[in-house]
Formats: sequence, structure tokens, C-alpha cells
Amino acid sequence: MKVGLVCPYAWDVPGGVRSHVADLALALGDHGHQVSVLAPSDDPSSLPSWVVDGGRLFSVPYNGSVARMSFGVRAMRRVRGFVRDGDFDILHIHEPVAPSLSIIACWVARGPLVATWHSSQDRSRALSAGYHLAQTAMEKVRGRIAVSEEARRTLVAHIGGDAVLIPNGVRVAAFASTGRLASVDPQRPSALFLGRMDESRKGLDVLWEALPAVLDQVPDLQVLVAGPGDIDEQRGRLPHGTADNVRFLGTVSDEDKARALRSVDVYVAPHIGGESFGIVLAEAMAAQAAVLASDLPAFRRVLEDGRSGRLFASGDAASLAAGLVDLLAKPDLRAQYVAAADRRVRAFDWDRVVEDVIAVYDSVHTPGEKVAEDLRGQLVGRLSPRSDPGRGDSNGTT
Repeated sequence: MKVGLVCPYAWDVPGGVRSHVADLALALGDHGHQVSVLAPSDDPSSLPSWVVDGGRLFSVPYNGSVARMSFGVRAMRRVRGFVRDGDFDILHIHEPVAPSLSIIACWVARGPLVATWHSSQDRSRALSAGYHLAQTAMEKVRGRIAVSEEARRTLVAHIGGDAVLIPNGVRVAAFASTGRLASVDPQRPSALFLGRMDESRKGLDVLWEALPAVLDQVPDLQVLVAGPGDIDEQRGRLPHGTADNVRFLGTVSDEDKARALRSVDVYVAPHIGGESFGIVLAEAMAAQAAVLASDLPAFRRVLEDGRSGRLFASGDAASLAAGLVDLLAKPDLRAQYVAAADRRVRAFDWDRVVEDVIAVYDSVHTPGEKVAEDLRGQLVGRLSPRSDPGRGDSNGTT
């Protein structure tokens, strides 16, 4: 099959949706399908050969953060060209109502169309205000996927209809076999935060508040922080006396993200809301780091209510500190969580998940259908009033 994937968010900026699209493209390729991705980029020259530049990026407030997206006349042209030149059997659009390439692709697409919902939004002014616009865009979608129950509820509440649940995937073998960061001392306890530092819902401030209490018990702890954001600003927010224990990695590549996860004892996810799945939890599980996460519904689901990772009360710094100290002090406890996570994460392995996605493609795709649509389009063009010699041209002449 020839599959076109549309990603609304910047290819250059780390994020769950972008990682999902990239891994899905690779998994589909491993299964013999021909895949092309359309995504906006600040640096088109760095894109892999199978990613098409979606155009200039703009900062857009969306789903509790500021996303980098592409829209406007140029974006419309890029989408039209991608759909036309790709001649896809399946066009698969991610976050289909995001105000970017995705919703444009819904409007211009022809043939079998699949859409995946990733985000969880209890209240969305954008979706509520654009309800009829979103409905129009969704009319041609034949296959609907949601990565979590939270994402499915967002779809039902704001758009209507339903979707099949197919979780985010993770390349388990790649994370399990990657190397470690040479700069992390394996003789010292270590923890990692990964996410956008300046996005409040990622909960970095909760970790900062908890840090003094943790260092009282584990004074040689190494805390790694990876992700985009203003490092100098975050250094200024560190509690007194903690700076020597914290190292900022900045924005990291997918490869260094995997290495960072493999290098630490505990991955800490202090998020306070807005999460529909938590793919980074699955990545940490695959990398065999013990997971400490806030008890958001989505995180509870991934971690099986605490069986495959330690949970703490969301937004509660004291609860985070107690959980982190406990995990760092008890290697056997960490090992129990890692073993349970190794079993759990197999459910999210792309080798398994991609089969479910392909099943959706098969359910909406009829071989030869696109050829038939093209022929119908040609016939409509030939028989339109402007081109029918029996009807005359627009001036009434023959």
C-alpha cells in the first residue's frame, strides 16, 4: 500500500504526536508499505528522505501549550501537492482538527481517509467554536482511531461518532538495546525529567519543589532535565542549594533521548494534566528505567494502576519526594517495577500495534477504488455545463 501520513506539528520539535508518526512510518515500512510523511519544519534540509516539508511554522496556542504548526495559503498548496503527487491508497491524518496541515488535508483529500486522535481536552474553546467546521472536515473520514480512552472521549464529546482504540507504540527493542550517556555516573543515583520545560502542565515546578526533600535523603542524586525551553530561566527557579545536582541537556535527538532513559535509575513524570496517554512512560519502560508518575487517569492506565510503575498524587511535591526517595533507596523495588514494566510494554510494541493500524487501513480501502474515483472525476469534468458543447459556454454561445 502507498500510505501518506500527515503530522500537524513541527518535525524539528520533540513531541508525542511527532514521535508516533515517525515510528508508525518506520513500522509500516518494515511491513513492506511505501510511506511518505507531510510535516512542517524549520530546517527542511535536515528532513529524512521520506518526509515532505509542510511549510513555514507559526506558534499556535493549542491543547494547553504553544504548538509549532503550519497554515495559510502556502500550507494549502503544500497539502494539495502532497496529496496529488503521492497518489496514496490511504491518507492517514493525525490530530485531524488541529489548525494546521491536518484539517487542510481533511478538506482536500480524496479516497480512503483515516484519522487518529491523540489529545485529551476536557474543554476546548477551539473545538467548540469550530464545531461545524470540524464536522465538515470529518465527513470524509472512514476510519477513526484514538490512542487512549481519554482521546476517544474528546472525539465523542466535541465531534461525535466513535473510534477504535489503538495505543501509542514504542520501538521496544530499540530502547532496550541502546547505549548509555557517558556523562552520567553509573555509581551515583539518577533521575530524569523529559518534556517542555516552560509548559506548566508538564509539572517541572512540582519536581523543583520536591527536590530539597529528596536531596536531604539522597545528597549525591543526579537529576537530568531534557527538553526544549529556557534553561537560564529554569536555573533561576531551582531551590537554593540544588543547582549542583541538576544538569540540563536541552533539546535532545531521539537517539539521545533513548540513551538518557537507559542511563538513569528513575524516570519522573510530574505532569499535572492534559495527558491522554503518556508515550514517554512507555519509552521509559522499554528502556528499563523505573517509572515514577503522577496519578493522572491516562498514566494510571499505562502503569496498570501502579503495578508497572510507582504513582504519586498529582501536583503534590511531598508525595513525589517520598516516592522518589523510596525508589532510589530500594534497588529491589526498582527491579520489581522494571520487570513488571517489561511485560506491560509489550502491549505497546510497534510490531504489535502496527498490525492493528493496518487492519483499519484494510477495512476502509477497496483495491481499485481510487482509480474509479479518478475516472468519475474525469467524467464529471467532461459533462459539466462549461465543457458540454451542447450547452454552450458561459456566454451562451456554441
